[in-house]
Amino acid sequence: MSVVHARIGMLVAATACWGAGTVVSKHLLGSVEPLTLLPVQLAASCLFLLAAVSLGTARVARPRHAAWFAALGMLNPGLAYALGLLGLTSVTASMSVLLWAVEPVLILVLAAGLLRERVPLAVAAAVGSAVIGVVFVVYRPGATGDAAGVALTLAAVGACALYTILTRRLSFDDASLTVVLVQQIAALGFAVVLATVWQAAGGVGWSTASMTAGTWFGAAASGVLYYGAAFWFYLAGLRAGPAWAAGGLLPLVPVFGLAFASLAGERLELRQWLGAALVIAATLGVSMRRGPGRRDEPAHRSP
Repeated sequence: MSVVHARIGMLVAATACWGAGTVVSKHLLGSVEPLTLLPVQLAASCLFLLAAVSLGTARVARPRHAAWFAALGMLNPGLAYALGLLGLTSVTASMSVLLWAVEPVLILVLAAGLLRERVPLAVAAAVGSAVIGVVFVVYRPGATGDAAGVALTLAAVGACALYTILTRRLSFDDASLTVVLVQQIAALGFAVVLATVWQAAGGVGWSTASMTAGTWFGAAASGVLYYGAAFWFYLAGLRAGPAWAAGGLLPLVPVFGLAFASLAGERLELRQWLGAALVIAATLGVSMRRGPGRRDEPAHRSP
């Protein structure tokens, strides 16, 4: 298998993990507070990544890079997913996914503006088509949300897009698994502090008393998928190609979410199937474009 095919496979695997994790997380938010769910998920993810590191031969992140990795982890998944989960409590699921559809477009804009990547016109058109497909997949009448929820979700989208750009700009040569572990340990610390401060301020930060064994298991499983495996795959794919190539495959996330929801018994409409087909065709077009210049071995530089 070529490096290009391996990179695409990693990115597609990441979107599959995010799609499956999204379905479970949305279900859990009916019984678990957002700021409680996030550190539980991240703790499970860190344990998973620690086990993977101990079983492998990944190098420990070098101190001069560890600070950057930790800062990126506090940005995403720390701040980004805290904002996203809080936003999800006051917007409908359909509205949330529609807002997240902006992320690949934002990544393309930032990649061109900040990384000076030349985004092929065909890729921009394909991403635009994929976003239209996402609308067909997730839109339902009554997709609404208050202004605060929309603002929180858009802030989360912006943080995730910026994470992709800054990570690609860093161009690390450390093992992807080790980098993700450092990032998510930092994210876990951020989430614990955030929940504690929120609780002290009179909000609901920690609420584990009503969590059943099934809820704990679901939170742990979704954490491994949504954070551990997904970010591991995404970082491995991102490091070997341009940022626009990674961003262009993100519309697959709601398609995988739709697929897992259908397996759980949700009935799908014809427009959703058509939208999914459009997303798959568009992202296939993105994956066929290798893009100029970025070598498989990243350069040594700091942002």
